[in-house]
Amino acid sequence: MQAFDEKYCLETLKELLKTDSTTGQYEEIQELICSMLDELGYPYEVTHKGGVIVDLGGEGDPLLVTAHVDDIGLMVRHINADGTLNVCPIGGLYPFYSVMENVRVYSRDGSVHTGMVCRTPNSIHVTEEELRKEIGDFRKNVCVVLDEPVKSAAETAALGISTGDIIALDPRPVFENGYIKSHFIDDKAAAAILFTIMRLLRKEEIELYRKVYYYFAMYEEIGHGTTYMPRDVRDMIAVDIAPTGPQQNSDERKVTIFAKDSRFPYHWGLTNELRDTAEENGIDYVMDVFTPHYGTDCDPVISAGYDVRHAAIGFGTANSHGYERTHVEGLRNTYELLLAYILK
Repeated sequence: MQAFDEKYCLETLKELLKTDSTTGQYEEIQELICSMLDELGYPYEVTHKGGVIVDLGGEGDPLLVTAHVDDIGLMVRHINADGTLNVCPIGGLYPFYSVMENVRVYSRDGSVHTGMVCRTPNSIHVTEEELRKEIGDFRKNVCVVLDEPVKSAAETAALGISTGDIIALDPRPVFENGYIKSHFIDDKAAAAILFTIMRLLRKEEIELYRKVYYYFAMYEEIGHGTTYMPRDVRDMIAVDIAPTGPQQNSDERKVTIFAKDSRFPYHWGLTNELRDTAEENGIDYVMDVFTPHYGTDCDPVISAGYDVRHAAIGFGTANSHGYERTHVEGLRNTYELLLAYILK
């Protein structure tokens, strides 16, 4: 097994996390990915709606590996009378995972303003007892307060902010004792793994025994990321987080092979090939089932009628769609399984 370049993987993850990419706002992250591919020397194409498809080489029986780089976030719904912002979620972001987070508001005129997500009322010392217990709802008692001296809707609008502007949460990445804590580990850690494999293949001049594509998707969090792919693709593997929790087998230090998500079972034959690969190479893996709210970019592909076998793998991750946590050993095991399968 080729050694896992932990330093490169984590540096790549940090670089990806630095780039805001709330679903729909893909230009900057797309530019970053393309520049990294140029540096590694891989050919790629940019899809019309924003994805990036990479050709890793090889011939015959094409495999597509997908990871998404869009993040959940918020959008300005309207400007409140006091100048704060009423917001709605983009993707599966919930108030209890976003209140008190710092944000950046991206206006369509190109300006960027900072702020934070707050409950209303926002100070516990002047809040009635019954309101202290409420978690909050984006439409009722949660808002974004700008780091600007605004007191009215007109003053906020004068900053260039309007309905439809995108709001990105600060990822707050922390790397301690092998643990990785951050918003948007889903799915930028997977993208970092894919880049780590690409760098290895190029550096060691490793020959692929089948055609391999990568797809960096931009709309997975709202359900239509990898809905287009090269016509010759035969197999598809999504690399995504494996949520931990009660009655789940997934572990932050292991790679999970998905048996089923909330919509479909994964392809029996391809899933078994991944299991066999893990066991042949002594990779620390588990099988898991994710219901009732989980899916990967395989689901829209199958729904669209593509004649492909589909499977998914990923590193165990706690606090999904919140301030997430995983471990570098989970990334390592995911890297080793994907690399071993690609080279099999």
